[in-house]
Amino acid sequence: MKGDMPALLARLRRIAGKRHVLTHDRQTHRFRFGYRFGSGKVAAVVRPGTLVEQWRLLQACTDAGAAIIMQAANTGLTGGSTPHGDNYDRPVVIINTTRIKGIHLIDGGRQVICLPGATLHALERRLRPLGREPHSVIGSSCLGASVMGGVCNNSGGSLVRRGPAYTEFALYAQLDSDGRLSLINHLGLTLGDDPETLLDRLDRGAFSEADVGQEAGRHASDKDYAYHIRDIEADTPARFNADPRKLHEASGSAGKLALFAVRLDSFAKEQGSGVFYIGTNDASLLTKLRRDMLHDFGGLPIAAEYVHRTAFDIAAQYGKDLFLAVRLLGTDRLPALFAFKARVDGWLDALGIGRRGLTDRWLNRIAQIFPQHLPARMRDWRDRYEHHLMLRMAAEDLAAMRTYLRQSFDDRDSDYFECSAEEADKAFLHRFAVAGAAVRYREVHRDRVEDIVALDIALPRNARVWTETLPPAIEAASIAKLYYGHFFCHVFHQDYVVRKGTDIHAFEAHLLQLLDERGAEYPAEHNVGHLYPAKPALADFYRKLDPSNRMNPGIGQMSMRSDYRDRPKV
Repeated sequence: MKGDMPALLARLRRIAGKRHVLTHDRQTHRFRFGYRFGSGKVAAVVRPGTLVEQWRLLQACTDAGAAIIMQAANTGLTGGSTPHGDNYDRPVVIINTTRIKGIHLIDGGRQVICLPGATLHALERRLRPLGREPHSVIGSSCLGASVMGGVCNNSGGSLVRRGPAYTEFALYAQLDSDGRLSLINHLGLTLGDDPETLLDRLDRGAFSEADVGQEAGRHASDKDYAYHIRDIEADTPARFNADPRKLHEASGSAGKLALFAVRLDSFAKEQGSGVFYIGTNDASLLTKLRRDMLHDFGGLPIAAEYVHRTAFDIAAQYGKDLFLAVRLLGTDRLPALFAFKARVDGWLDALGIGRRGLTDRWLNRIAQIFPQHLPARMRDWRDRYEHHLMLRMAAEDLAAMRTYLRQSFDDRDSDYFECSAEEADKAFLHRFAVAGAAVRYREVHRDRVEDIVALDIALPRNARVWTETLPPAIEAASIAKLYYGHFFCHVFHQDYVVRKGTDIHAFEAHLLQLLDERGAEYPAEHNVGHLYPAKPALADFYRKLDPSNRMNPGIGQMSMRSDYRDRPKV
């Protein structure tokens, strides 16, 4: 294959144009390195500008026998959209789809068709004038995330009622066991049979409502989740990536298919909602609140986000620049700023100083110049309480929530306040900033931090104890532990800042053993990537989608080699 690389590169350049075929290490840096984890070498990064180009590039890579990694915004946290090391048995080509940004509204915006590069923020903007919103809004990880990435990873998001990102409507290319490429249209859209004609029509939006089918028994979102989450006696989690009930073609595919479009439901935007900010030093009180509301309340919260005091503190200092950027610039400009930061990191890396966290240090220092950014009541609650919960309730549920909180928090080591609009916005934005704070802490304090162990876990729905008590050795090796998450779903993000000199692999293995003993599933919403082993049901799903192991090989710590052949023993 190495001898054929010049021919493959020439063909890729003819399809996408020389400008969009990147081969130099500095050019490919931001595509090869994951946001938090993962990196490796590639033969090329190719950036198609149309769906037809994407199809032709797939054919070229297939004909040449290359391994293919489909990539959109590269905001994943477990390395699932980047190469991992250099143990592949053939060259790797990344097909980055961020130039293909199309979004088509159907049925008056009640459903949407998103192309590979469409972002959640772009979809929010399209739906906002219609009083509707996508499955996920600003969540717990990255700005600029793609719609399709959420579907591929069954990402959960922060909205209680909607469950994981899920659809049974998709248009995708699939490689069979013999390496033959087929285009499969399960989009419910009549566009013809010729692949290039079909893709060109979809790209241009050259179809009418008459071409859109509503196929019985197929869904464009998780219709059952609001009932599923209420089963508080179930000994399984409400949602997690390897849940077989939500592995279907594109949904959960994690790059084992080459997606061209997904069709999703949108949701009516809640009007007149209110936010309650709850603080307590008694974790069992929040357990009771969750169980009472899931069992007895007529309406579920819109969102229920948890933050521990330590996470609050680290985000207040090391997430301040992100908080200010969103407040001052808005979310629409941030993906471009992040891309510029990635390019600067690439330049610094080329000079041999890129891994010292210089841009992160600069941004952190600049942020400290600005005045206090968090509301006074939030900071007061931080001083008084260890556990913080933000509840956003629909207008029709506000009165019941007030009554419950007055009765349940009377004479307890707890309190709450009802947020003003500004306090509510800042509370949820601060919660959002927590996710990147551990990464920033590591970059600023590389002299004392070995690394971060970042886990996202799903506890059983019937679990009453959701906090953890760590063995002394793990405590001693931890500089800080950041706990935050989607409380009613019992999905928690747990970021451990690990002391310099610690064996990271042994540290993580010990944590995972403790989670196994608690009946937790992991990962909950960031998917296995190259960080976690795929459990049997998920591994079988991947093999079914990609029997020749040509697409995103190695995810789930599976074989990186063609046809899933293990490396021969020497």
